[in-house]
Amino acid sequence: MQRIHALRAFLQVGVGALGVAAALGAAPSHAQTAQAEADGASTGEIIVSARRREEALRDTPVAITAVNAAALEAKASVNIGDIMGAAPSVMITQQNSGAAAANVAIRGLSFADVDKSFDPTVAVVVDGVFIGTSTGQFFDFFDISQIEVLRGPQGTLFGRNTIGGVINIRRTRPKFEFSGKVEASYGNYDTWATRAVVNIPIIDDVLAIKPFYFHNQTDGYYRHGITGERTGGSNAENFGVAALLQPSSNFDALLTLEKQVQDFVPVNSNISKTGEVFCLLEPANECNRNTTTDLYTVFGTPGTSHYESPAATLEMNLDAGAVKFTSVTGYRKSDETQTQDFDGSSADIYFSARSQTYRQFSQELRAAGKISDSLDYVVGGYFFKSRYSLQQRTRITLFAPPAIAEQDNIGHARSLAFFGDFNWAFADSWRLSFGGRWTQDRKQNMARIDASQFPNATVSNSKFTPKIGIDFHPTPDMMLYASWSRGYRSGGFSGRGTTLFSATTPYGPETVDSFEGGFKGSLLDGLLELNVAAFLADYKNLQQNTTIPAQGGVGSETIVTNVGSAKLKGIEVEFTAHPAQGLTLSGSLGLLDNSLKDFISQGAISATVPGTRIIDYSNVSMIYAPKSTLSLNANYKVPTGFGEVVANLGYRHISPYDQQIGLDATATYPATGTIVVPRNDPRVRSDTQDLLDASLTTRFDLGGHTARITAFGRNLLDDRGPNAAFTVAGLWSFSSAREPRTYGVILGYEF
Repeated sequence: MQRIHALRAFLQVGVGALGVAAALGAAPSHAQTAQAEADGASTGEIIVSARRREEALRDTPVAITAVNAAALEAKASVNIGDIMGAAPSVMITQQNSGAAAANVAIRGLSFADVDKSFDPTVAVVVDGVFIGTSTGQFFDFFDISQIEVLRGPQGTLFGRNTIGGVINIRRTRPKFEFSGKVEASYGNYDTWATRAVVNIPIIDDVLAIKPFYFHNQTDGYYRHGITGERTGGSNAENFGVAALLQPSSNFDALLTLEKQVQDFVPVNSNISKTGEVFCLLEPANECNRNTTTDLYTVFGTPGTSHYESPAATLEMNLDAGAVKFTSVTGYRKSDETQTQDFDGSSADIYFSARSQTYRQFSQELRAAGKISDSLDYVVGGYFFKSRYSLQQRTRITLFAPPAIAEQDNIGHARSLAFFGDFNWAFADSWRLSFGGRWTQDRKQNMARIDASQFPNATVSNSKFTPKIGIDFHPTPDMMLYASWSRGYRSGGFSGRGTTLFSATTPYGPETVDSFEGGFKGSLLDGLLELNVAAFLADYKNLQQNTTIPAQGGVGSETIVTNVGSAKLKGIEVEFTAHPAQGLTLSGSLGLLDNSLKDFISQGAISATVPGTRIIDYSNVSMIYAPKSTLSLNANYKVPTGFGEVVANLGYRHISPYDQQIGLDATATYPATGTIVVPRNDPRVRSDTQDLLDASLTTRFDLGGHTARITAFGRNLLDDRGPNAAFTVAGLWSFSSAREPRTYGVILGYEF
């Protein structure tokens, strides 16, 4: 209780300090930011805020990829999934079990689940606010200023949910001049979208607002095998308004109010095979299907999903001279209901109805400045609180009468942290970076399964996560750096646990020690920008989803357990070259190796063999961890008599990767003793992806403003395969399909 009172006092004092000091007058922090951006544009440098400071990308001793609005527009990027391939060792796929849900993995670290009780391994941060659940992370890219992908643990400045990395998204700020842009697009699968952003000055140089509205809908790229109709469609809207208040030269406040709404049809592709129980009840043509082209034909009952998520963000910046203060307040809620046919067959064996509500509030206060000409700092405090409720009804019709399980969960989470990050230029061309973060987490779970009310369970964790690094500039345009950091992800409870033990027994926190070294530089008189990073990460007490037999009900449950350790190592290369006037070549390469150790679990090896066995998964691959990712991109601008023509061609290669840790159903196991799994089930392994994307844009003057027409195509080679897959030992298996070839046209106008 004393800590809560202390926190409230800390927040009140911090916010009050912003308001009081706003009247003092000093050099404008917003002006400095704008000037930094302008300077970056004039010199060709990319300015990033990855370390809560405005600094050039090549001077930031962190493995980071920055993608600006121009690059997104050139590639006809639509959402956060288009980052996959733009940054090395980054995987982003859409999760069809939740609205606008993203499976995000960086350097082999992911947690692919929509359950609100789980913490992500990669943080998606929008305008300074961490989104605490994977639902709502599949973000629209129309109104984006810049995206920064930070690879590796970022626990000092961004928090406990960044053990794999951070995707830092900044949207455009309202402008003090009447301006805006509108866009309409149409593509195959009857996909069309309209988007608009308008900047409206209310009081000259004091108050401006930015209303925005995005709409996107599609019939979906699945075909129902019985009706022949398109299915898997969605209808999504995102709308709101941002207001920028700048009452004095040293203070600004940015308030954003928005709402995201989505209705979509969740579908699953059946990949069960002979030997699994569900295949005994399903039509023969719906079993033993391939995991590439067959995925696009579905047979199950189409589900329904409705999702609403209003949110509010308030960012305040105050320049008090020697110290610059920042306050970021965020509130987000979501309500969703979803039904889904998980067996994916016309036999209607396994059907689920799920309703979830989620609320989160966060407050961050930061102070930044210089202690001396050679020592600068960022210090601050952070508070996060969330609450979720889950109501799930599951029906399984293997036998008569059908088995029906009911589950109700209420979970609470609270996190409090204090952090500091320092740069010390201790010698000419040398700089030492150091800092740390202390975090305390508390989680609570209340569960009712069928008629059984389980006792409330509470767990608390705390951790100090330090970081230290050194960088050296042999020339002003080159940097060598090395760092060590510790990341942390808190423990908690399995929100889908269906027994007294699994619902009330917490899993512990996981930690990582990450070592990284790299080079960043501008070569050949600025014609080539090259970034190279090598890393080694040692994870302990790794948290993983595990499916085990349940005592009654629907036969199995998915819970989180700590399963030993993992080591990941790799090399990442990024380059940007300007070999000729108007031509920009860019690319990235990520090489990743991973190994598990002491991954011991328990479960059933077959639905026909009763009881559980000790299972050793130490030989399998981690999920969403391809051994190689490669991207090459060419962008060519040609001035013409009527405007500018821009051609963009991109190639992405992703080697095979597993989407679930699970038993290999094709292997033979001994009748007694520990089961040593040689590999994950082949059906949860993706095929090699070779994706070719292209766009052609014409920009021209229309009424004194800029208009554009873009023709685009994504996945032009129509490379088909799984997006995600899941098996339940001996019972059934299902999957979803990645986006096939898509193409269309975009009309845009800026004024």
